[in-house]
Amino acid sequence: MAGGNAIRGTRVGAGPMGEAERGEAAPRNRISFWCANRHETRVAFASDADVPELWDCPRCGLPAGQDQQNPPPAPRTEPYKTHLAYVRERRSDADGDALLEEALTRLHQRRGA
Repeated sequence: MAGGNAIRGTRVGAGPMGEAERGEAAPRNRISFWCANRHETRVAFASDADVPELWDCPRCGLPAGQDQQNPPPAPRTEPYKTHLAYVRERRSDADGDALLEEALTRLHQRRGA
């Protein structure tokens, strides 16, 4: 029970494709980038493209530069701070005690105690 579909089993764009059908490939330069962990990443850029100074290392995620002897340092990550830690940076303990006392006074007045 064969249907009349002549292109059955193929997909759009399938078939032998050569340079004549695709066109010429753009000239490329392969640039090496190194991260602080000494991982090398080779990236192909078009010869007329602007090459960035930094590239993210696909192995460890650190920034990578083109100088193998002097790769960019790993970014400094600060530990997670809680809301209370930020409040303590802005206020002294005396300020905190005064605010707590004020809030408790308002609470007692509302409750009528």
